Amino acid sequence: MAAFTAETDLVTGWCLFGLALLVILIFCWVYVRKYQSRRESEVISTITAIFALAIALITSALLPVDIFLVSYVKNQNGTFKAWADPNVTRQIEDTVLYAYYTLYSIILFCVFLWIPFVYFYYEEKDEDDGNTCSQVKIAVKYTLGFLLVCSALLLIGAFVPLNIPNQKNTTEWEKVKLLFEELGSSHGLAALSFSISSLTLIGMVAAVTYTAYGMSALPLNLIKGTRNASYERLENTEDIEEVEQSIQRIKSKCKDGRPLPTRDRRTLQQLEDKLRALRRRGRRLEYIEKSCWTRFCGAMRPLKIVWGIFFILVALLFVISLFLSNLDKALHSAGIDTGFIILGTNLTNPLNMLLPILQTVFPLDYILITTIIMYFIFTSMAGIRNMGIWFFWIRLYKIRRGRTRPQALLFLCMILLLIVLHTSYMIYSLAPQYVMYGSQKYQSLSNMTVDGHLTNVTTWVPKVCDADAPANECTVTRTYLFLHQFWFFSAAYYFGNWAFIAVFLIGLIVSCCKGKKSVIEGEVDEDDSDISDDEPSLYYG
Repeated sequence: MAAFTAETDLVTGWCLFGLALLVILIFCWVYVRKYQSRRESEVISTITAIFALAIALITSALLPVDIFLVSYVKNQNGTFKAWADPNVTRQIEDTVLYAYYTLYSIILFCVFLWIPFVYFYYEEKDEDDGNTCSQVKIAVKYTLGFLLVCSALLLIGAFVPLNIPNQKNTTEWEKVKLLFEELGSSHGLAALSFSISSLTLIGMVAAVTYTAYGMSALPLNLIKGTRNASYERLENTEDIEEVEQSIQRIKSKCKDGRPLPTRDRRTLQQLEDKLRALRRRGRRLEYIEKSCWTRFCGAMRPLKIVWGIFFILVALLFVISLFLSNLDKALHSAGIDTGFIILGTNLTNPLNMLLPILQTVFPLDYILITTIIMYFIFTSMAGIRNMGIWFFWIRLYKIRRGRTRPQALLFLCMILLLIVLHTSYMIYSLAPQYVMYGSQKYQSLSNMTVDGHLTNVTTWVPKVCDADAPANECTVTRTYLFLHQFWFFSAAYYFGNWAFIAVFLIGLIVSCCKGKKSVIEGEVDEDDSDISDDEPSLYYG
């Protein structure tokens, strides 16, 4: 009967995971369709973007499943459930591990083969609309470079030494080394882990750049709101009149037929470009002013303020938890040569306390982690939209609702894919004990206390799993072992968390000092074509 109940609960858990997959696919389709250009929409790029984003989110959705499964094999009193013999437990662990194998292999395929091929294909299509075969050949040629990088990462990961320098010959860190050796015996896994960790490192840079800023910009933009469309249109009309007068003054210099000086011709060209942009702004502002959507957004203004306050409180909760977790590592870990790994928690942070409590009522912790991941996605998108996609100081693409080019959409999903990869380590940083052991407990012998005095009678007392637990009593998640195969990546993630906190605080100051955004922020720019006004965006607010 117990085995039947356990099997039923596990099936229910996997059914919920399947439901989450369906929700993820629907979300990715809506998300990509919302931002892609209506004029330059391409079927292959759309499918690629949806698929890449879905794979990233599905991989993140596997994290709470991993934690749930290692926790579910034990009772709250620290004993194993009747059906949880070593073979069953190992089978569950292997299932999760194979799922990670599959998903991470698909991610490598997307990052190093499929997305680059589609991107370069459409780049060549923009330059040469004639020869499809030539476009495919050039795209394959450039994609081969990415395949070489992937091959190099896999080879390095297969042969790089996994032994962690251990200057402190203590039992605790010997256990860490044994955990690594348990999973590091397979060179194939080490190679895959090294490649994924390399991508996660890039995702960390993207998260520091975009997510940290978005976590401060998105809530404050919701709280401050946008400028009034009617007032903006009035200002824009005044700017148009001023530019028209400047153009007339310059043209008046050549009424007698004399050619304009080079400097005046250059100024005239700049003024005419500015006038075209202002007129486009005027048409867009007039459309928004009369739009029913604008009136609806105005009515929802109090709700936006509430959401903004909620988001900023959540952001502060994340940053405080991340700060306490990093401070704990700085004070109590074995140092940089072990990747600042720490088993157990000395400085408790709010999220590390909340998640084990929620896990006792399945699937509340699953919902919370999914919410955290989605929050990272939305704040990352806010950061990317505000900043655009840059390569050092060169701005490559703008991200605008309903007007994003196929190449920019692929870049967007690539960045989001890498950021979502990094969220697994971010969640570990926020709640290390939870990600490593879940809600597992083990039984430990303890002397009884009677009337405040210890007696010689011993009893079994449940204790939360930590580094001092017997090796056969607590099961470590596959996620944890995957994340900490190589100590130097863990060290880089540690310093990346400090950079994340610093960028968040800087972004918070910048966002507080900036005024309200324009109601058409990023919708109309001087380098847009005149025909871009034919398709007014459907999303404002």
